[in-house]
This record gives sequence, C-alpha cells and structure tokens, in this order.
Amino acid sequence: MTNKPPYTITEKAADYLAKIVEIITKLEYGTEFKQDIRLHRENRVQTIYSSLAIEGNSLTLGEVSAVIEGKVVAGKQADIKEVKNAYEAYDKVLTFNPYSTGDFLKAHKLMTDGLVEESGRFRSGDVGVFDGDVAVHIGARPQYVSDLISNLFDWARESQLHPVLKSAIMHYEIEIIHPFADGNGRMGRLWQTLILAKWNTIFAWIPMESVLYQNRSQYYQAIEAARIVNDSGAFIEFTLSALYDTISAQEKHQISLKDKYQAGIDRDADKELIIDHIRKNPEKGVPFKELQQVLPSHSRNQIKVLLRELQQADLIYVVGKTSAAKWFTR
Repeated sequence: MTNKPPYTITEKAADYLAKIVEIITKLEYGTEFKQDIRLHRENRVQTIYSSLAIEGNSLTLGEVSAVIEGKVVAGKQADIKEVKNAYEAYDKVLTFNPYSTGDFLKAHKLMTDGLVEESGRFRSGDVGVFDGDVAVHIGARPQYVSDLISNLFDWARESQLHPVLKSAIMHYEIEIIHPFADGNGRMGRLWQTLILAKWNTIFAWIPMESVLYQNRSQYYQAIEAARIVNDSGAFIEFTLSALYDTISAQEKHQISLKDKYQAGIDRDADKELIIDHIRKNPEKGVPFKELQQVLPSHSRNQIKVLLRELQQADLIYVVGKTSAAKWFTR
C-alpha cells in the first residue's frame, strides 16, 4: 500500500485550479496558441533559460537561444552543456511516463549527462541545500531514496487528484526527497511540466519556469514554509499562482495579436488576394511561404487566420502538413 504524501488543498489553491482550467480552455480553443509554432519555440527557450538561471547558469536569454540554434557562444562550457542537455530533455518530455521511475532516471540522464558523475542514477551519498555554512534542507538518506521515489510515483499513478494539483505535489516531493546528487530543481520543474502536459499538451509550451525565476525568493520560501509544517499546501498555492500568471500572460498576448489584426487589416480584400493567387496555381498548389510574399506586411498568425476562415467557408483546402503543406482552391 502506498503512502499518501502530506498535503492540504486550501480554498485559495482550489480557486486557482478553477481559474487555470477556465483560462487554459480559452487559450486552447479561443486563440491561435496551439498553432503558433514560433511562440512555442520562444516559450521553450524561455523555459530552459529560466529553469537553468534559477540554478545559477550564467548565460543570457539571447545566448541560450543561440546555443539551441547551434551557434557558437562565448561562455562557460558547463553552462553551454546544461542548455543543450535541458533542450534535449524538454524536447522529449512527452515521451516520458510521469509515473515511471525508469523514465525519471532517463530524463535525469538527459538533463545532466556529462555534468554529474551519477547522471541517470539516484545518489549514493548524503546531500543538502545550504545557505552559506548553514544547512537549510537535508535530503533523504541515500538508502531510502529509491523506495521513497517509487512510493511517490505509485501514489501519483493511483491518485484521482486533479493533474494540476498532483503536478505541484510531485514537484515539491521531488525537491524534499532530493533524489540526485545534482539536478533536483531542474527535474522537479521538468516533472511538473510533464504531468501537466500529459493532461493537456498545451502545457508543454507554457513557460511557468519564467515566473518561478522572476519570483525565485518566494519559490524558495514556499518550499521552506511547506517543509517546516511537513505539508505541501503552501507550495501548491504558490505554484498554482505562478501557473495562472503564466497562462494569463499567454492569453493576453494572443488577444493583443488578434486586436492588432482586426484593427489594421481589410480581411475581405486579403482573402481575395489569397484566392486569386492560389487560382493561378491550380495543379501545384501554393505553399505558405509563397502566401507570405503575397501579403508581406502580415504576420504568420494573421495569414493563418485568413486561411482558416477561407477553409471554414469551404473556398480552399490544404494538402500535406507543416512545411510541405500546399493550398488549393475548391
């Protein structure tokens, strides 16, 4: 029988949960967020930068982006390696089973390969978090780590608790157990993202880590407050507030794009230009890049909105996916 970790779902946490469910639905069905590949990439870079910066990585946001793009960056080799590792781990996040200890270790291997001696393995020695010479938190004794993680994952697998709440509890418990010699913070944040993304894939592109980084002192305080009372309630509240703030910012950004579009563009005239151009290529079809040349002042999102509306009106259709997609008229 698995042991339930100690937690309290406060009224504030329950309120945040309701707001998160509501706003994520709006973001998913009322905006272009799911189709905005460019924004996904920007958010992923922000996620990696923030999660590593919390742990002291010295690279700037621009340098992290450059490393991911394969460019040469002047910086500490360990910091550059951390970025490459984190990118690979987040890139594969949806392939992991959030309740598999084996996948947990695989993810740690990706995150810390070449940086930690016990990469992909539970630690063999004692470890703690220190403020100067003062121990703030001492992780579980190494001989108990494997069983504690297995028990935690078993509980999470069987629990009927909402994934948003469960993800926060898992994040906290990973920090408290401190199962690895290094990389515990990165793994806690990655695993919360994984549980959320398994509930709704849109969370794979939500940079919650950026809010945690901006409020890192409160982040640490929430962990400590929960640890003192042996109840993750305070951490759940803080994490859900960070998640809500992140999603709200994403929704506002999408609404802003829509407002700018509606304010500055003659939609009907633009649709005629698109249809006329596609008609000139009845057999080969027209790729998206060519349509961008037809409407050079428009953003990718604006053109996608026009294409979707034309498709819904059954005036055009698309063959193929992503960069190979081509548009035809009916």
